[in-house]
Amino acid sequence: MEEAKCGYCFPTEPPEPDFQPSKHEIYDKVVDLTEYAKRQRWWNRLFGKNSGPIAEKYSVATQIAIGGASGWCAGYLFQKVGKVAATAVGGGLLLLQIANNSGYIQVDWKRVEKDVNKAKKQLKKETDRAAPELNTIFEKSTEFVKKNIVVTSGFVGGFLLGLAS
Repeated sequence: MEEAKCGYCFPTEPPEPDFQPSKHEIYDKVVDLTEYAKRQRWWNRLFGKNSGPIAEKYSVATQIAIGGASGWCAGYLFQKVGKVAATAVGGGLLLLQIANNSGYIQVDWKRVEKDVNKAKKQLKKETDRAAPELNTIFEKSTEFVKKNIVVTSGFVGGFLLGLAS
């Protein structure tokens, strides 16, 4: 009594010593293995089974292009806003120092030091309370990056190019 063979099933009894698979059977196995490898995404092999992108309906090139374009825009804006913020803060400090040296204003440095130390203590208390929330945010961010590794890599590359332009 012989069972139906699907190509993936093996007989329950060991093959006879003179059993030699035909070239066609070997070729079918090789083709099946290559098809399996083609269906596996490289990021699944690298990051695990649940690491596929959320937007799997888009090709890898499309995902990289979307990530790169959005990263470039974010990097460019970050660069421009950063320059304006640095100029404003630096200019403000410069004007305060000039006004202090010219005698227009008097700075009570002991009071400034006292207020800074008070702010440090308060900030330390707040960060100790917020630590579990930050860990949760970090874990969610890590999971998002793993699930969207292609878009994320495009975004990082585009962000760096946006900063440089």
